[in-house]
Amino acid sequence: YRNGSAQSGYAGASSLNLITVGAHNIGFSTNNTLRATIDSSGNFQFNSGYGSAAVAYGCRAWVNFNGTTSPGTIRGSGNVSSVTKNGTGDYTVNFTTALVDANYGVAHHIGAYNVGSTDTAVASARPYTNSANSYRVSVQYASGGTNALGDYTMICLAFFR
Repeated sequence: YRNGSAQSGYAGASSLNLITVGAHNIGFSTNNTLRATIDSSGNFQFNSGYGSAAVAYGCRAWVNFNGTTSPGTIRGSGNVSSVTKNGTGDYTVNFTTALVDANYGVAHHIGAYNVGSTDTAVASARPYTNSANSYRVSVQYASGGTNALGDYTMICLAFFR
């Protein structure tokens, strides 16, 4: 976008166009189809093949770690500086850059607990506390009528706001 005019062919993409949509929105189109916009509030919207553009809610942080080690051994992460092991099945995920506030959602996957081969375990994660700087979570299993905190070899968390 230069001097108020849409430009095509940016960065070698011959069919990419940067356009204005409405009075204050910026749009991206390919082959005359609107693919994404940034509205006057700064919301990024995109069309992933569902027919219309909708606001994208970004993952602000994520981590995949081994909870049997102390500290938790991070296999991969984004915006997570470390995982502190507070005790069996009790962890604090520390963010590299603080989130905007503590009103975020968390998705989790817990797997690979070393229970006996005849035992069936169901894992769940329960938050202790959350703040803009960190998230403390306990990981529990239910097996044979018993609930207990457990150390799992794979714990994955994603934080959305």
